[in-house]
Amino acid sequence: MPDEVRPRHVAIIADGNRRWARERNLPVLAGHIQGIEAIRPILRRARDRGVETLSVYTFSTENWNRPEDEVAGLFGLIDGAVRQYTDELITEGVRVRIIGRLHEAPSDVQRSIRSAEERTGGGARMELNICFNYSGRAEIVDAARALLAARVDPHDLDEAHFARHLYTSGQADVDLIIRTGGDQRTSNFLLWQAAYAELVFSAKFWPDFTADDFDAALAEYARRDRRFGG
Repeated sequence: MPDEVRPRHVAIIADGNRRWARERNLPVLAGHIQGIEAIRPILRRARDRGVETLSVYTFSTENWNRPEDEVAGLFGLIDGAVRQYTDELITEGVRVRIIGRLHEAPSDVQRSIRSAEERTGGGARMELNICFNYSGRAEIVDAARALLAARVDPHDLDEAHFARHLYTSGQADVDLIIRTGGDQRTSNFLLWQAAYAELVFSAKFWPDFTADDFDAALAEYARRDRRFGG
């Protein structure tokens, strides 16, 4: 794919794990297990296609409203996956970055994720944003709080200055959002960064979404005429 049509930053709303499990008469947690496994081939394909940043929505602030045993199971799965795959990410040159209010997670999950951030810090081929306990509105509120705490003069505040206080500071804005599971909305995901993102929706549940489906989304992106209001 030519550089001029390659998305620098791809964000994924990985939806449909629970419905995938229910269609197969499996426990909900089985869908989440398959959902975590589905990230690996997409990550490799994104890296091979020259994507600089891949953001994956793994747990939203609204997910706390789910049944307690499902939330606990999700935390356990995320903790286990981070521990299991950190060495692989280091080998593949992927730097992990946590996007969200990690401090609200259980302490053992916080330790695992912070360790992964530190150990993969030298990765130079691609950044993986794990959007965990994330909300686009909460991110904007947190940025505003940081600006207030820094006593920034309102006359000095512009969009670039504000963006430096977002979780994604230093990264390119989102070029492409892919949402699986059939719904066609952005669900409070990267609201600031995705202001001009192209949207591609897939009817497939996330566990069934393949690297070839990812390539198809990139091809659709390449066909779009991005005018940015012009």
